[in-house]
Amino acid sequence: MTGEQAPWSRDEFVRRLRAVGEARYHDRHPFNQRMHSGDLTRAELQLWVANRFCYQQAIPIKDAAIMSNCPDPAVRRRWVQRIIDHDGREEGEGGLEAWLRLGEAMGVERTALVSGCWVLPGVRFAVDAYVTFCRTRDWLEAAAASLTELFAPAIVSARLAAMLTHYPWIAPGGLQYFRNRLREAPRDAEHALALVTERSTTRAAQERAIAAVEFKCDVLWAVLDAVQAGRLPWTPQ
Repeated sequence: MTGEQAPWSRDEFVRRLRAVGEARYHDRHPFNQRMHSGDLTRAELQLWVANRFCYQQAIPIKDAAIMSNCPDPAVRRRWVQRIIDHDGREEGEGGLEAWLRLGEAMGVERTALVSGCWVLPGVRFAVDAYVTFCRTRDWLEAAAASLTELFAPAIVSARLAAMLTHYPWIAPGGLQYFRNRLREAPRDAEHALALVTERSTTRAAQERAIAAVEFKCDVLWAVLDAVQAGRLPWTPQ
């Protein structure tokens, strides 16, 4: 088509995708930086773990939305592992259960986590926006939003180290979620990156993929903005 720009090379496309994380990923958010330096209070961490669970609950839902829009059975057979990772194959397994145990290790009852009674409006709006994005956009564009996992291992490692070093009141057994993600996130990111780079065959598709990663970074940033401005509904002992 006249005037249509040629697609970037794979290397240039990947460079631009990674550049989004270098500029906008939530490891740069002041709340995360305070977490990693050991400066958060018990109440701040408890509010974070309760509100982040709202996001964790949405992960298998958005992945199911991506699968429902994807016509390729080979992709669906690989993508379904993400749902299994979070929901588990049996009761008491998976990432959601691991996050509930993390909350308990921080002194937050699982009934409070599951009920969502501590979830702040800004967090709920951000999470709902992400799920809606994955339900209503092309499946490849929604899959591209998951490429924030390219940047996840570094922040998960920093978070695990910070909790072990600076927050000794957190029961170490509750930190298994982070250890699991150090294995799962690189695998998921490699798969999604291969899909996005192989199937985004036009410049317009590549630009949509980059915009999707930017949107996902905004979602993660908005969650932390809300938590940073919020407060617990009670005073911890």
